[in-house]
Amino acid sequence: MAALTHEEFLRYNRQLILKEFGKSGQQKLKDAKVLVIGAGGLGCPALLYLSAAGVGTIGIVDCDTIQETNLHRQVLYTGNDLGKNKSETARQKLIELNPLVHIQAYPVKITSVNVADIIQAYDIVLDGTDNFPTRYLLNDACVLFHKPLVYGSVLEYEGQVAAFNLKKGNGYSTNYRDLFPIPPSGGTVPNCEQAGVLGVLPGIIGTMQANEVIKIITGIGEPIADTLLIIDSLTLDISRIGIPNRNSRHSIKNLIDYEDFCGINEKNNKSLKMKEITVQELQQLRQTGADFQLIDVREPHEYDICNLEGELIPQAEIPHSVDKISKTKQVVVHCRSGKRSGDMIQWLEKNHGFTNLYNLKGGVTAWAKEIDTSMPTY
Repeated sequence: MAALTHEEFLRYNRQLILKEFGKSGQQKLKDAKVLVIGAGGLGCPALLYLSAAGVGTIGIVDCDTIQETNLHRQVLYTGNDLGKNKSETARQKLIELNPLVHIQAYPVKITSVNVADIIQAYDIVLDGTDNFPTRYLLNDACVLFHKPLVYGSVLEYEGQVAAFNLKKGNGYSTNYRDLFPIPPSGGTVPNCEQAGVLGVLPGIIGTMQANEVIKIITGIGEPIADTLLIIDSLTLDISRIGIPNRNSRHSIKNLIDYEDFCGINEKNNKSLKMKEITVQELQQLRQTGADFQLIDVREPHEYDICNLEGELIPQAEIPHSVDKISKTKQVVVHCRSGKRSGDMIQWLEKNHGFTNLYNLKGGVTAWAKEIDTSMPTY
């Protein structure tokens, strides 16, 4: 691509004068091509900052239209944009913000059929989606086509950020399947429409995703490879959890039916109800000496921080450890918040016929807040 112009030197002056960034960093941004999947809560702030920073080519994939319920967090849009396509509207707004960058809109749904044609023209993919089938699709496509993937997720007051599939020596960093080897059963994890989201939270996470993209492009700083960053917007507590390398990339051979893989088709045919117990009920089971099994599906380093003295069987090991789980007595399964353990219960019920599993509502976080306030949390 062409060298920086006088107008670009002026517009990006405050970046150009940064130590370790300079002219070379700005030139790398100008030469880069970034694909943003989803122009919603995460995509809007990410797109604003990527275009303002001078990323030369930006693609926007989103087939949805703008609704009034989007406006509290999707900051590219106004009431005058209701009913318009998100990708095309975002493109128009970003060109007004920075006419020096090239913006391409794709008002389509990303699928296993079209993903290859779209992402191969780009250097980096930013995941601003809100559903599991598309996350697994983007992950697998990025692995197959050797593209870095910057992941973000928000729900209620908590957000997550990670950078996947980064080139490391002769190999690659971990990917989404290393973090979540097994998708949650269809309908077991609520989305923002069902559970809500604090309006500023996608702005925080989307901006952090843009920051990761800029670091990867320019080579400054250290991208958060092999690490999941978890942010609580109510306390501003930030946790870093290492992602174990399960060598999952070797199992990704081709693109599949991701809705079927994530149980979406099953969700449409059958409503699943999961049994739960509260931390108070768990405490009563202990105090009365009840005969039950307690299983912790977190990672070993999480168990070391705090635990309920349950049997540790990490989430990824559950499929290989079914024989360790009782089918004759009550089994309480827990994790940090109840999401991972709920996923595992649904998987075990579906695939192995368990009927005696109970999810600990709120996980160790609820136990620390309501039962043992001296317990360290993360």
